[in-house]
Amino acid sequence: MSDHAPARVTGLDVIDIRFPTSRQSDGSDAMNPDPDYSAAYVVLRTDARDGAGGPLEGHAFTFTIGRGNDVQAAAIGALRDHVVGLPADAVCADPGTVSRALNGDSQLRWLGPEKGVMHMAVGAVVNAVWDMAARRAGKPVWKLLADAEPEWLADQVDYRYIEDALSRDDALKLLREGKEGAFAREALLLERGYPGYTTSPGWLGYSDEKMVRLAEQAVADGFTQIKLKVGADLADDVRRLRAARAAVGADIRIAIDANQRWNVAEAVEWTKALAESDPYWIEEPTSPDDILGHATVRRGVAPIKVATGEHVPNRIVFKQLLQAEAIDVLQIDAARVGGVNENLAVLLLAAKYGVPVCPHAGGVGLCELVRHLSMFDFVALSGTTEDRVIEYVDHLHEHFEDPVVMANGHYTAPTAPGFSSRMHAASIAAYRYPDGDFWAADRAAAEQEKGSHA
Repeated sequence: MSDHAPARVTGLDVIDIRFPTSRQSDGSDAMNPDPDYSAAYVVLRTDARDGAGGPLEGHAFTFTIGRGNDVQAAAIGALRDHVVGLPADAVCADPGTVSRALNGDSQLRWLGPEKGVMHMAVGAVVNAVWDMAARRAGKPVWKLLADAEPEWLADQVDYRYIEDALSRDDALKLLREGKEGAFAREALLLERGYPGYTTSPGWLGYSDEKMVRLAEQAVADGFTQIKLKVGADLADDVRRLRAARAAVGADIRIAIDANQRWNVAEAVEWTKALAESDPYWIEEPTSPDDILGHATVRRGVAPIKVATGEHVPNRIVFKQLLQAEAIDVLQIDAARVGGVNENLAVLLLAAKYGVPVCPHAGGVGLCELVRHLSMFDFVALSGTTEDRVIEYVDHLHEHFEDPVVMANGHYTAPTAPGFSSRMHAASIAAYRYPDGDFWAADRAAAEQEKGSHA
């Protein structure tokens, strides 16, 4: 690069990373009995320097389970030509331009539009841009967002299809109001952290003994809410929920999660059958696309709350869930929708409708990412953590350079620049599929075992 040539995005790498979580039933639920938690991992490379003087890169990923990575990695690769060659300074100064360009490719948009594998691919690339922008600024993403001017943040949102519920003027008003008292809330966040709840006890493949032990440990660790997976067998769910309630006592919230297993009437009937153990919310009781179905379930199971969102594909469906008064708790996912920009739209919609946001996390790196969005929301948008918690699952954090740290049931605020999305090089080398060190050794062991039985 010459002394006067602008720095540019020079490459987009996609890496298929998979972990064998199904072997311990980690992540198991009524719809996904054998998930191998995986990440389609993207690296944006530039010929620029970051705030610390190193090479400026953006890292991100989208979460899948196992074979889904074949398709997801290919989708991310299809976006390469849209970003390679872009000026790095302009990309960092306005990530919204990248978001709009990627969502605007008409031939790729045909595969959605704005949902499914392509939208998740867009989210991975957009999140990599935010990682790059935050590293250039020397700030974690939550603080980059919280420090930003309301006008700039409002311009990061695509209002197409949601202006009947949220206009730019609405967003600007909410963001300006969110600035009031932000300094004090930031100090409180850094001191106390953001409340979390844990799903670690609740995987459906765990024995009752393991569930009870982990539930008791969660309370000892300071969590005031846990979550159990339900939906495969009613008698099992009644037994497990009774055991969990006895283990944690009356004052700990227990959420339950059906992972889309039920029809609408079944969801009402099943949830009522579990009401004796006082569940706090029922999550994903039916198809995430069934807005009116969720509204029916909400009316039918009250006062148990209805939560959904981890599989909601875009701001348009979230808008309708809010308009239809179909949910009590809105759950965003850092990677499923089109990245930070679209999640900003969803946070603003939730703030306008007064519905608490309790993000979906777990997976591969989702805890690391989504804490930034909730922390921004607390500091500079909603201004509260009342009835708001971030899901926490205690696995795979060791693979990240800036992993989640929990203290007394709270997420501590990350202070390192970026989106906390970078994996250790050694983890990538070990779990890259199919030729990483772990998978190569696993394949060799399987072949040796097969040979010994021949």
